[in-house]
Amino acid sequence: MSEPNRTSPASAAPTGKGLATGTLGLVGSTVIGLASTAPVYSLAATLGFVVLAVGAQAPIAFIIAFIPMFLIAFAYRELNRAIPDCGTTFTWATKAFGPWVGWMGGWGVAVAGMVVLANLAQIGGKYFWLLVNPEIAKNDVIVTATGVVFIALMTYISYRGTEIGEKLQNVLLGIQYLALLIFVVAAIVAVATGTAPEGATMPDASWFNPFAFESFSGFIEAILLALFIYWGWDTCLALNEETKDPERTPGRAAILSTVILLVTYVGVTVAAMAYAGLGSGALGLGNEDNAEDVFFALKDVLFGPWAWLLVVAVMVSAISSTQTTILPTARGTLAMAAYKALPARFGKVHPKYRTPAFSTFVMGVVSTVFYVGMTIISEDFLSDTILSLGLAIAFYYAITGFACVWYFRRELFDNAHNVVFTFLFPLVGALMLTAAFVFSAIDMFDPDYGYTVLFGVGGVFVVGIGSLAIGIVLMVIWFFFAGSKPFFRGESLNRDTEVLVPESDHPVLRSVDGGRA
Repeated sequence: MSEPNRTSPASAAPTGKGLATGTLGLVGSTVIGLASTAPVYSLAATLGFVVLAVGAQAPIAFIIAFIPMFLIAFAYRELNRAIPDCGTTFTWATKAFGPWVGWMGGWGVAVAGMVVLANLAQIGGKYFWLLVNPEIAKNDVIVTATGVVFIALMTYISYRGTEIGEKLQNVLLGIQYLALLIFVVAAIVAVATGTAPEGATMPDASWFNPFAFESFSGFIEAILLALFIYWGWDTCLALNEETKDPERTPGRAAILSTVILLVTYVGVTVAAMAYAGLGSGALGLGNEDNAEDVFFALKDVLFGPWAWLLVVAVMVSAISSTQTTILPTARGTLAMAAYKALPARFGKVHPKYRTPAFSTFVMGVVSTVFYVGMTIISEDFLSDTILSLGLAIAFYYAITGFACVWYFRRELFDNAHNVVFTFLFPLVGALMLTAAFVFSAIDMFDPDYGYTVLFGVGGVFVVGIGSLAIGIVLMVIWFFFAGSKPFFRGESLNRDTEVLVPESDHPVLRSVDGGRA
């Protein structure tokens, strides 16, 4: 096997789809996977609502939500070993189930990215002004304009290449984990020394009891919220063609990212619950006023004059994730265009920076329009979009799990490795996510779910299911264009066609019987 090209993106010769190769290692891939989840922002926006839903069982809720993510990470790993293509779910599902399911899998990735970008921009803009001038943070126009600037800036960084993005993410992720470490240590020391505020409590083993949930609907709500905060680790798989050892490194990074996130989320949750308590007092996690941002509620009493550090951490987390969310979505649409599932323009790669230039800018523009539009309609409607995000996440992760089982169906029982990692883990993970999707959709149908009501049902349901339904409409429209025929006839991408990846790095074609071509 020839040595992979290790030259810079500017000088490397184009291969495969034209993306730069060999730019990310295991550490860089893991950093991007972690940064994509926006750990500080995710906890700030979710922890309080999880506690409101299940009370003291919040830690075990995060652990249970981790299980399907961990299992699906193995599906990603196994599929990536066989087909290290930046289209990920789109490419794998098309090879397993055909063009229609594959196209919708790709749409699930795209719509999740678009929705979360709008919310990340809003948080980034708001916290920037909370840090600089809290009075301006109340001005919706200025906050929205600031969020648009952040989207534009991160779009440009993504356009310039993964190397500059990786360096930036190293710094931004370091700031996030420094703030979280200080938060956990300060909270635990305060509880242990008796200096924590009234309502503080020592951690209890019952917090980890999976049989202590008092409400099934509360349990489902908490799991869906927890799924959201784990989501994003698959970004490192979307950058597989730009990674050193692309068959193995991205899969390892995905699994490593999910494990680190589990430790992070459970550790911070236990520390916050112990320090603030579960009551409805001024600082208690049972106080609905604190649910929208637990860190902001606790920053002054816990950090004192260093309270600004938590504000910076949330802002950095949102801005950081803005960039890492653009990366996989742009590469997903690049892959779709390469296999004729989208217009050829989406497959354009910048000759110097070796990035999906057109797809990157389209992602930035569409997200900006969506963000501004939702803000104009109602900030409550924007909040409902983030609550609906769990449906898109569960949708395309489940498709990936089922695709793994079906793609490897002829070799599932050849050995113990295949039984566990290509059959059992992906199947159980996909079934769990499918159940979460169904039960969540039923709950979201209730007009009282979320902040808005549309057409007599919950606005969250309309946004969540409606955004997926729009994908069906767009897919059918594209079907009638001449350029789509090779894809929908199964000619440009099927189980046996070679995928467009850097051939100098690795052979990727599996034949029908499971052997390497």
